[in-house]
Order: sequence, then C-alpha cells, then structure tokens
Amino acid sequence: MKAKSLQDLGAIRKQVNDAALAAAAAEEARKEAARRAEAERNLFTSTIGNVKPIAAKDRVFIAPPRPAARPLQQDLDDQAALSESMSDEFDVSTLLDVDDQLSFRRPGIGTDVTRKLRKGEWAMQGQLDLHGFRSDEAREALGQFVRDAKRMGWRCVRVVHGKGLGSPGKEPVLKSKVQRWLVQKNEVLAFVQAKPSDGGAGALVVLLGPSNL
Repeated sequence: MKAKSLQDLGAIRKQVNDAALAAAAAEEARKEAARRAEAERNLFTSTIGNVKPIAAKDRVFIAPPRPAARPLQQDLDDQAALSESMSDEFDVSTLLDVDDQLSFRRPGIGTDVTRKLRKGEWAMQGQLDLHGFRSDEAREALGQFVRDAKRMGWRCVRVVHGKGLGSPGKEPVLKSKVQRWLVQKNEVLAFVQAKPSDGGAGALVVLLGPSNL
C-alpha cells in the first residue's frame, strides 16, 4: 500500500502494530493452553509421585463363583417315592376306627392319643387345603406337605379335603383318597375327623411322629 500523506502513513503503522499485538496475544494464548494441557497430564504424577505399572504376568484372575447345584436327582427320587408310597388302591377299611367320628391310629398308639386329638389338646401347627385340586395334584401336595411338616418339626396339622358339596353327585371325592394316602405315610401316627368348628367331615386332624424318627 502506498501512502499518499503522513496521515496515511500513520494509519498504516497503526494497522501493522495492531496485527503484531494480535499475533503475540494469540501465541501467548496457545502457549498457555499447552501449559495447562501438560499440567493436567502430569496431575496424577505430581500428586502421588512416580509409580511403577504392575506387570501383566502378576495379575490374578478371580473366576466368579459357580451357581449352587440343584438337587435334581433328589427331587426325582422324592417324586418317585411319593408316587410309589401313596396308592389309590390301598385298602384302609380294616385300619380305620369308624364310629360317630372316623379315626386312625398306628399299631402301638393308644386310644388316648385319638381322644386328645378330637378334643383339640394338640396345638395345630399347619394346614393344607385341597379344595380345587385334582386327584394327582392333591396326592403330590399332601406328600410334600407331610415331608415339609416333618422337617419343620410340626406334630399336629390339619388336612382339609372338603365335603364334596361341589362334586358331581355330591360325593366327597378326595375324602377317602386322603385317608388312604395318610395311612401309607410312615410319618403319620394317627388322625381323626376334625371338630365341627375345624371343618368337621371335611377335614382331618393329623398327628405326625417326632422329627427325629
């Protein structure tokens, strides 16, 4: 650019100086940014000091714990034993004391036991209600209930089989089957028909042997 006067020359010098100042400021800003970046990179080392990386060969891989094994075979054995031990064809007619209130007691169990059961002298510790169960479902549920009650140390439980009022012909389908099944369970020492307030003809009060038997 050619200056035409001293005034033009002054303007040119001012432009040159302004450009130089802007360039210097930009360079200083660049350097400051570089210093901050370096300081951030060195922050860990400057805070903690020099560290030595762990060699890969010294690392230990800890495998996650294996899930607990399910006792599948035991479940299958229990199911097989349940099916075999409670037959619908078992004849209990000679084992039941049939008077005004049905009862059963295993050989060696005195009549005082069933008398106390009828009077409610044993505290009721659990109940199984079989309303709405099909025969095979009821048998499985009853077997499982007896096993669980035995494990928990329960001695007196109630099994509700219903009076059959909702069954075809108004016949208590499960009543006789539950009697057969219970007689075949070694854990069962005795049972009696429940008091009217506890279900009457639609339920049984069952006495189980001690858990250590």
